[in-house]
Amino acid sequence: MARRRRPPKPPQTPVEAVIESLSLEGKGIARVDGKTVFVGGALPGEKVIFQYTAINLKYDEAYVTKVLEASAERVEPGCEYFNICGGCSMQHLAVETQIHHKQKAMLDALKRIGKVEPEEVFEPMIGEEWGYRRKARLGVRYVAKKKKVLVGFRERSGGMLADIESCKVLHPSVGEKLVDFQELIYKMDARETIPQIEVAVGDNATALVFRNLQPLSDKDTQLLIEFAKEHNFLMYLQPKGPTTVHCIWPENPGLFYEHPEFDTKVAFGPQDFFQVNSSINRKMVPRAVELLKLDGTQKVLDLFCGLGNFTLPIARNAKEVVGVEGDTVMVQRAKQTALDNGIENTSYFAFDLTSDVKSEPWMKQTYDCILLDPPRSGAKEIIEHFGKLKAARIVYVSCHPGTLARDAEILVNQQGYRLVGAGVMDMFPHTAHVESIAVFEKG
Repeated sequence: MARRRRPPKPPQTPVEAVIESLSLEGKGIARVDGKTVFVGGALPGEKVIFQYTAINLKYDEAYVTKVLEASAERVEPGCEYFNICGGCSMQHLAVETQIHHKQKAMLDALKRIGKVEPEEVFEPMIGEEWGYRRKARLGVRYVAKKKKVLVGFRERSGGMLADIESCKVLHPSVGEKLVDFQELIYKMDARETIPQIEVAVGDNATALVFRNLQPLSDKDTQLLIEFAKEHNFLMYLQPKGPTTVHCIWPENPGLFYEHPEFDTKVAFGPQDFFQVNSSINRKMVPRAVELLKLDGTQKVLDLFCGLGNFTLPIARNAKEVVGVEGDTVMVQRAKQTALDNGIENTSYFAFDLTSDVKSEPWMKQTYDCILLDPPRSGAKEIIEHFGKLKAARIVYVSCHPGTLARDAEILVNQQGYRLVGAGVMDMFPHTAHVESIAVFEKG
């Protein structure tokens, strides 16, 4: 058996280059001896000195060590840990320019991959720049040599946790308390066997899920409960898989977020998927409902419906809504949430939308409109069956421009829809993540 080659070690000599453009991931693109180099921390038009971090067959990776000629769009990062923490990649670029870069990335993908262009480009949707992130997984590591616990995200280069004391993009209930987390875990007997904390912030409370690899002592359990009481957290433990998550304080925990415009309240668990940026979500959902052009008479199919983030507001404006989601627990929660909101014109199905849908009962119906909000992998498998559903209008919420473009090509060039409009939403400021919304119309 042939031995796998080890990747070559990056050259240690710094290199000077001019940055030509910006990649989809927010890295500067330079060319050295004809080879593409993705340079973290660099902006188009800049002359920089960089250090290689990885050598690959078709491209190399590097990081800026010095900016010789700065772009006019460069700004001072708002977080003191920007240069070491890998949680954000674009704080050095003005936030107004970040969103226009994301819009260009979406439009370029639609044209290059999907061979389509929107008839209208929507104005970018923007929200809170800092303290917006309401869901995250924070790494935890006890460093014996430093007699210290690290809590946060991984370093920009390498797999170690960054040594930070705060995070400006996390919701303040968490981002301003990283030192408190560190001090709490340091006191625990289990400080070497707590690998992560999962965070979920609702409109009413903040939940923490401590992953504990070993059973906790009574002392540690009490420390966590007292910490939860002091800082007003819902405190959960996860000793094994997701099904083992359980609350240790208070007795009757509950998380929710609201859509005041639609008089709906969405209940969720600490490990459920929900939109991390509430200010964008409260703009995105009304925009989606508006783009569906509902007048109370339509039957709507909501695919990848999750907890009912779109389903419930749509139900306030449609005759009937059918929601489909692959996670059985979330479907059960969505059903109960609809009842709790007094909404009776919804029905839900648990089904893996990457599987064969031909025999599913909801696929044997027709719909006036479809809304879909798929994961990064997109919705190719189900979109190929859209012709049978006869929907006149489709609203597609995307978290990856590449898969949106691929799916748009099917809808436009194979199924006869028009891409009447598309635009980006700044769901994750200071990162390269591109969220967008597109609307398709038949004929």
